[in-house]
Amino acid sequence: MAEHESSTDSSVKPLLHNIIALSLPAIASNLVTPLLGMTDVAIAGHLGGAVFLAAIAVGGNMFNLLYWLFGFLRMGSSGLTAQAFGADDKMRQATVLYQALTVALAIGVAFIIMRTPLCGMLLDMMEVEHRAAAMAAEYFMTLIWGAPAMLGSFVMAGWFLGMQNSKVTMWISILTVIVNIAVSLTLTLALNLGIYGLALGTLSAQWIGFTASVIVCGLKYSPSFPRFITIFAGTNLLKFFRINTDIFLRTLCLVGVTLWFTRTGAMQGNEILAANALLMQLFTLFSFFMDGFAFSAEAICGKYSGAGRHQALKQACRLLISTSATLALIFTAGYATLGTALLEILCDDLSTLAAAREYEVWAISIPLAGFMAFVCDGIFIGLTATRSMLLSMLCATAVYFTVYMLAWPTMHNHGLWLAFLCYLAVRGLLLALLLAKGSRGEVA
Repeated sequence: MAEHESSTDSSVKPLLHNIIALSLPAIASNLVTPLLGMTDVAIAGHLGGAVFLAAIAVGGNMFNLLYWLFGFLRMGSSGLTAQAFGADDKMRQATVLYQALTVALAIGVAFIIMRTPLCGMLLDMMEVEHRAAAMAAEYFMTLIWGAPAMLGSFVMAGWFLGMQNSKVTMWISILTVIVNIAVSLTLTLALNLGIYGLALGTLSAQWIGFTASVIVCGLKYSPSFPRFITIFAGTNLLKFFRINTDIFLRTLCLVGVTLWFTRTGAMQGNEILAANALLMQLFTLFSFFMDGFAFSAEAICGKYSGAGRHQALKQACRLLISTSATLALIFTAGYATLGTALLEILCDDLSTLAAAREYEVWAISIPLAGFMAFVCDGIFIGLTATRSMLLSMLCATAVYFTVYMLAWPTMHNHGLWLAFLCYLAVRGLLLALLLAKGSRGEVA
């Protein structure tokens, strides 16, 4: 496509409208998705004992750990699909979809086959009390049959985003939550199936959500099934696995940082652990919104990259960064003025609140320290420049542990938070520098 682009195509207002149109449904999906886990927790809380809540908490964490590592199925799908969409290459769009679904379903089936040793390994890691462990195992061994559906849903969400359609994922997320609530309530409270009923309810919701995604995809886009050789052609498959390997390794670093943060909080006693967990809710809330803008960055930047529209790509990057910076300023101001009130809504334990207030300034600083990392991740996924993402994450992780080791002996929990903010800031700064370096064309 020619470098010359009309002023209408590259004007700010339509581009801003496109960013918002993609971001808002993605934000809504992010806010709705945790309701799946909250539903099980809420119902378990009415089953007649703390052991039920403990079992659901442990079971939920087992799946979080398992599925978190495979988030690359969504991210890898969105960037490649967006580029194919920009190039108006329907066969490549379909190829990405079927490649990713094949990998997702294969991993899901492997989880089912390995469910017994997986369950034992994850429970051993958590050192759970015997009765809660038995219930968590029942929950896990039932819900693991939803692994192909969950991983397949990651692929479908990424593919729809790459096709510039985040509304489908939002509506399917809402459908999934409704089904989960209805079936779980029926099986647990009406039929008295307990933990098994909860697992069956969530399992039903997972498969219905995935099936709905496939049906909508078929009706709206009708992606042709490519020849078998096309799906597994050497060059295409190598690029698919290279991108997803980079994202997988990046996720391992992310998990390492998160686990170390939690472990260090736990070393300081329950009060500091609870305070850190409470303050992290401010980060989580901010991340729900920033992920929405990152998702729109994946779709828009991938589209312009695939179409060869480099000027529009540069303008999109500038607008995405400035919009994200504005959102970060709003969150910072909001947390500075209302952060304490929000913490009091989330927790009524006075000692935990007092401990949280001592470290609140760090949580208030998170939006400004972290917004660039979020939006640049989205831009680089859209460009499928995942090697740059991995290198920036490796550097940021090294900075995190270096700052921690230097600051911990004198600053203790303040040092832990300082390390976390440095980690966020370095990720964003390095990606911004790489983006600026590649602004003459595209980031490699």
